[in-house]
Amino acid sequence: EFLYLKGHFLAKGTTITGAYYASLVRKLREAIKIKRRGKISKGILLLQDNAPVHNSHVARSEARACGYEILPHPPYSPDLAPSDFHLFPAMKLFLKGKCFPDDAALISEVTSWLEDQPGVFYKNGLQSCIKRWEKCITLGGSYVEKD
Repeated sequence: EFLYLKGHFLAKGTTITGAYYASLVRKLREAIKIKRRGKISKGILLLQDNAPVHNSHVARSEARACGYEILPHPPYSPDLAPSDFHLFPAMKLFLKGKCFPDDAALISEVTSWLEDQPGVFYKNGLQSCIKRWEKCITLGGSYVEKD
């Protein structure tokens, strides 16, 4: 069973700031408390890339306040982000050739696709991430092309 935090889509032109990201980090903690009772006390690892909003003072402070351990992430390493090597390629295949009359239709289709993926889909992405991290460490931080 994996944590499911219902996400939301930002309005066009909206910029994600450190403060906004910090609020998401806080909401994640609350969702974990509700959906994964007892897991907070065991410690939570937070995997995020080095985007400026993730490394902002306010976001890092909030992550520490929530008790998260932030995993180190080499710069420019999409090979270590499950969304980049697992989620988005599969979603791209699903969306290929489809046209949408407006943003609402696209959001509805993407949301349905995300909800329709079996738990094993997300589990495989996380397991692949672990393998990639181990390979990256073995390679001294070098880029990992494939599992």
